[in-house]
Amino acid sequence: MPIDLAQVDWLYVAVLAVLAFIASGIGNLVFFASRGTAAAVSAILFAALFVAFTYYPHHLPLPTRLAGPVTPAAAPASVAPATPDAPARPRNPVRDITPPQQ
Repeated sequence: MPIDLAQVDWLYVAVLAVLAFIASGIGNLVFFASRGTAAAVSAILFAALFVAFTYYPHHLPLPTRLAGPVTPAAAPASVAPATPDAPARPRNPVRDITPPQQ
């Protein structure tokens, strides 16, 4: 099988399935007479819920990325900021920028 099921983040899949279920339920409750309209509303609601869940900084310990563990990017307080080195010299051999005399 080309998909390694051991690498799937099942919590993320479950949360997305719940979001899709909620969006579908709302779409069908509001537009129960028209299946096409209910499907369109469900897709729009799912997109809105997905963006809100994935990109809103809610600071919950939920998976918000598809790959890699979430690690806080906290810098140690004892580390001093690095001082910049001397600027690198350009590799251009021409040092004179005046236009040539004609």
